[in-house]
Amino acid sequence: MHLAVLTTGVQANAHALPDQAVTPHDIPGAIAIDLVDDLSQRDIEVFGTEMGLVLHASSVLTARTRIHTVEVSPEQVDAWLRKLRDDRRVQHVEPIAKVFALGDSGEVVSGLSLPMDRVGARRAWRYSTGRGVTVAVIDTGVDCESRSPFSTCVDLSHTACRTGFNVVDSTPNTLDDNGHGTYVAATIAQSTNQGWSAFGMAFHARLLPVKALNSRGWGTTLTVADGIRYAADAGADVINLSLGGQRASRIMFDSIEYARSKRATVVAAANDNDEFIMYPAGFDGVVAVTATDNIDKLAEFSSRGGHVDLAAPDMPHTHQTACGNTDECCQRVARVSGSSVAAAQVSAAAALLMSVGVIDPLHVHALLLSSARPQAMDSDKGQPSAIGILDAGQAVHTAVSTQVVARFLLVFLFTAVVLLCVHRKGGLRHPWRAGYWFAALAFGPGLFAAAPWVTSRAYLLVDLLARPIPEWDLLIGVSVHRWLPLAHCVVPFSLSAGAFRFRRARPYIAGVAIGIASYLASIPLLELTASDLRARAMQTAWALLNVMGCVWLAFLQLDERETV
Repeated sequence: MHLAVLTTGVQANAHALPDQAVTPHDIPGAIAIDLVDDLSQRDIEVFGTEMGLVLHASSVLTARTRIHTVEVSPEQVDAWLRKLRDDRRVQHVEPIAKVFALGDSGEVVSGLSLPMDRVGARRAWRYSTGRGVTVAVIDTGVDCESRSPFSTCVDLSHTACRTGFNVVDSTPNTLDDNGHGTYVAATIAQSTNQGWSAFGMAFHARLLPVKALNSRGWGTTLTVADGIRYAADAGADVINLSLGGQRASRIMFDSIEYARSKRATVVAAANDNDEFIMYPAGFDGVVAVTATDNIDKLAEFSSRGGHVDLAAPDMPHTHQTACGNTDECCQRVARVSGSSVAAAQVSAAAALLMSVGVIDPLHVHALLLSSARPQAMDSDKGQPSAIGILDAGQAVHTAVSTQVVARFLLVFLFTAVVLLCVHRKGGLRHPWRAGYWFAALAFGPGLFAAAPWVTSRAYLLVDLLARPIPEWDLLIGVSVHRWLPLAHCVVPFSLSAGAFRFRRARPYIAGVAIGIASYLASIPLLELTASDLRARAMQTAWALLNVMGCVWLAFLQLDERETV
């Protein structure tokens, strides 16, 4: 496990990355220079002139990132790196290296489907289908739309796709000219069941396609880094990276830290061997995923390093994919092998957790690890490895069950406190009114919180009724829910201001107040949000103030002596 403590705004220099002179994936003579952020455009021009280098913008994000590229003689790369590292205007400098899609989508097959029960998907769907969560697929593109010669894959025709970005060409055109990205996206959020292919695990999640790899399935450390930054700025809740290379790029690492500061869960494929580690999976803060076969053994190509967090099946299963030449080719069915599929399954599981209110990346990471099935067998050593196998059903069940139990108990606890206080003052004559409990349960654990034990929350109406009302904004998006607009003492206070004089409305308002108090109290109790200590302390203080306000208001509403 490599969970790292996340502190908003942390400087990347505080993290140690391995020293690397040369890797086989380095592009000869290509160097990336990350200049300090406070340099003006004039300062940058002076820097280039003094150094005798022609600076090229790395992408459309260069104006903000200050990252430039230069080309030098391959024999002089080391000398230039040493010289540039000594310049105070340079934050980072490193060779530019290739990053590759991990897996092969070239095999066309039919009649195979992913046994979803192996990763607990069918159990997970009783609680969550990924509604309101945006998953960025940083890859070769995704065929979410039709634009000649590309055609939307039928399996994605009902999947919500947001407008993404093509980092390779600096255009909004993110259509897939390779096939790998579309396959990965379908594994996450495919929305149809054709009989020969399977649902994506988070089939109600939204996809954000970011094309960072070209038609041959490779990009660079810079295109991937820019893709991660774009996804984070676009509001991605989960970022899937089914790709890797051998260079531990500081620039790519910084982009991951930036995404995590934006509260995104980053998942990457770990597809390496004992001789080297693939990045970005090797970075701290990334959920690194390796692959198992159909009998829960680590696949031959799978990583066994200490940086790996989880394993997921790399089994023969099919989704539609694309190659971008003709409509017929875009409707082909292929099987991708490698840890790409394993990473996609974990990204989908993260989306399922976020959709039920587990929106903090560290909490998502911890739940995925703690709910994993027993260790995968290591086929090389013939004994259990230290790597658990994804169990999305157990992860979501644990999250929802804990939430429901905690909020039910808090509703009863706060109710007991309020009734005791009112009873001592002799102001309550009818404590067990149906309207009070209706509102308290609707705003606390959810009016039909037990619905997943009877039917599936895949149905929108069931999902709404099973959620506490303060989580209805999750159906709009995780970014909206982070502000908790429906879980605030202003809600019952506003109702009170308009209806306090109507005695029949007062039990309902009191129930709303107690329900919100219970929901808010569960947030710091269950560690559902902020990662860093300062933010958590502020959030806890904010929650407690709102809890006290709600409980006080419930007291006023239930004290029948109060008439004003």
